Amino acid sequence: MKYTRITALAAIGVAATLSLTACGNDGSGKDSSSKGSSSSSSSSSDGGSKSEDSSGSGGSQAGNAKSGSAEDTEAEATANGATETGSKVTFCKTEDLAIDATDAAPDEESGRINITMINRGSTTCSATGFAGVDIKDTDNTSNPIERGPAQPRVTILKPGDAAVFNLAYDIDNTGNSLSHPTNILVTPPNETHTVTLKWPAGAGAIKGAYTDVQVYPTHTTE
Repeated sequence: MKYTRITALAAIGVAATLSLTACGNDGSGKDSSSKGSSSSSSSSSDGGSKSEDSSGSGGSQAGNAKSGSAEDTEAEATANGATETGSKVTFCKTEDLAIDATDAAPDEESGRINITMINRGSTTCSATGFAGVDIKDTDNTSNPIERGPAQPRVTILKPGDAAVFNLAYDIDNTGNSLSHPTNILVTPPNETHTVTLKWPAGAGAIKGAYTDVQVYPTHTTE
């Protein structure tokens, strides 16, 4: 009888233990599920907020990018001699330009040679930029002239319009100049064909060497 009672009590104790364990597991499972659901909801909320910010920022950047692209295109068009209406024109060809050189020194110290180019063609063209210039000496050597510190200006020439650029240098009044120029070789901007002009009569002697002479970009005469 005692053995039977002990066995029955033991069975009851095991059952009670299992019941308590099951209740504990159910509670922890609910808590875990609740926390997981709360965490997921919070993450979804944060993610949605960041997505909106990113979209807004991206839209702004895209707008800026389009604006910059348009500005770059306009700047490029201007550099290539576009007209104000946005239509492009070709660069002036040497064969369509009447080119002449004159002495335009403002005083006895500063030498300046103005080189004028008149569009004798039938269409509008661009003379924007620096012309290529070499000065030929009495010894038949040709010396390339360096560019002066200036930015090119858009120079559009309609038929009959003129553009001008100049050579600048210091005048040597000692009578001992080592430079004896005879001709100026001019290649218009963005061209490969050259014309030969006479060095203007009466122009002051060059002080120093030909490397001291500078050429400046074209501009309209208006």
